[in-house]
Amino acid sequence: MSKKALITGITGQDGSYLAELLLSKGYKVYGLRRRTSSPIMENIEHIANEIEFIDGDLLDQGSLVNAVRVSNPDEVYNLAAQSFVGTSWVQPVLTGETTAIGVTNMLEAIRQVKPEAKFYQASSSEMFGKVVETPQKETTPFYPRSPYGVAKVYGHWITVNYRESYNMFACSGILFNHESPRRGVEFVTRKVTNAAARIKLGLQKELRMGNLDAKRDWGFAGDYVKAMWLMLQQETPDDYVISTGETHTVQELVEIAFGHVGLSWRDYVVIDPKFVRPAEVDLLLGDHTKAKEKLGWKLEVGFEQLVTMMVESDLKRIEKSIK
Repeated sequence: MSKKALITGITGQDGSYLAELLLSKGYKVYGLRRRTSSPIMENIEHIANEIEFIDGDLLDQGSLVNAVRVSNPDEVYNLAAQSFVGTSWVQPVLTGETTAIGVTNMLEAIRQVKPEAKFYQASSSEMFGKVVETPQKETTPFYPRSPYGVAKVYGHWITVNYRESYNMFACSGILFNHESPRRGVEFVTRKVTNAAARIKLGLQKELRMGNLDAKRDWGFAGDYVKAMWLMLQQETPDDYVISTGETHTVQELVEIAFGHVGLSWRDYVVIDPKFVRPAEVDLLLGDHTKAKEKLGWKLEVGFEQLVTMMVESDLKRIEKSIK
């Protein structure tokens, strides 16, 4: 009998890479999908016929109970959230409802229907925020600096609470920034690589940016979903930091992206105050020693390789669209 997995947020970047990974391992994959007039399926079009979709929403407890009943999963991966940090200041209540309370709704549905199912919660390095130590590891105190970060802290601790209160196999992966060609264009990495490609092709004249000095620990999403799966294959549930252990500035990201298409970024980048966040997180750097030693997890894609991969993908996509 093949294992069954239920993935929320399956149409997103992480959900699509995770679905590919699980299908390659012989899983029966179910995807929770919000009912919309025109669902965005771009990331999973190539595997959509191998996935069984269930309509549901993290804000609708009944739909989650139904999803767990229908899928009868061995593993549940909760990747759905309002995941754009910038939007969390504009929509703080919605962010709290989906990114925080939504986790409780999912855990409660599992507890009621199939408490033996293993649960993965997508925690975030944004929980560390105004960091109290560098690098950040599993024991580093949280100090979130955005409504998104605050909501993720709630989701993290409610997962710990259900693990300890109900003896559920519930894990949190504290993932540092992870990117790919499937990242939404509102995120800074994709905003930069997409702009570099568009400017190279003569479709855009400038790129407006905020804080170029902010430092992040950026990895490849395809590597990070392997860590999610490994967490649920362990004998006991635990929480793990997943990161590269390297930090790069936004300026470095810009330099590599524009350099890859033979352009000088200084000729095109404009600093715009409206893109500076109300409370900035200046430095995030993760220590993934525990994941390396206990899970046997390792990185395969480096930072420069990641950025150039994204630029190449954007060039091909844009060139195809204008032909």
